Amino acid sequence: MPRFAANLSMLYPELDFLDRFEAAAKDGFRAVEYLFPYSYERRELAARLSANGLQQVLFNAPPGDWDGGERGLACLPGREAEFREGLSKALDYAEALDCPRVHAMAGLVPEGVEREAVQPTYIDNLRWAAAEAAKAGRDLLIEPINTRDIPRFFLNRQDHAHEIVEAVGAPNLKVQMDLYHCQIVEGDVAMKIRKYLPTGRVGHFQIAGVPERHEPDIGELNHPYLFKVIDEVSAQCGWDGWVGCEYRPARGAVPRGSSDGLGWLRGLALA
Repeated sequence: MPRFAANLSMLYPELDFLDRFEAAAKDGFRAVEYLFPYSYERRELAARLSANGLQQVLFNAPPGDWDGGERGLACLPGREAEFREGLSKALDYAEALDCPRVHAMAGLVPEGVEREAVQPTYIDNLRWAAAEAAKAGRDLLIEPINTRDIPRFFLNRQDHAHEIVEAVGAPNLKVQMDLYHCQIVEGDVAMKIRKYLPTGRVGHFQIAGVPERHEPDIGELNHPYLFKVIDEVSAQCGWDGWVGCEYRPARGAVPRGSSDGLGWLRGLALA
């Protein structure tokens, strides 16, 4: 069975963020991920991880003006200095939290601009960022995201992400393979796991039910089958990463809503 990390930006929404670490640990998680750590002191986050026996496995670099609708800076010409400053801040947090990987969100293609026009900026930024991450002993991740959830997002497909990784040519630049986004954009999820996981260029998985983004036992994807595929391919290629549970509890922000929705995970443990 794969190793699962609780996404604290989405799970346990009824609790204050810092209280979600304990809730995740009580539910049996041994690792966590979330969108951004920057509203909290590094020391406080590290203390929550340590107190609850949790490993930090992923978070995002600063995305620009998130509240204003920005979703990353990596592809935006003219924002290179801000991207570099944010990546440096992310690496400082990664060191403090002993987090092995950081996701650099691509950003939105500007209105009236063709995707191809911003790709050179994206590649140049990733080449610099991967080198900086390597110095810090971290992996840098990029993630294809569907344009229904985030219209005009630069990176949408697995094949494009892997083309970018090859173009950058950095061994620590890897793809964050979110099966929810993959199913919405292109489908054929199991075969894409079989194709890309053995390359060594997949650094992390994420899951959610499609299309509502609830628990993985809700919706059109057969996650138990996909987990078996991940196990099978991992045994062949030696992949030992994490699967992030990046979904919104179907029960919403009610007491024990996330915990009571973990029947899918308990069922895997009993299988």
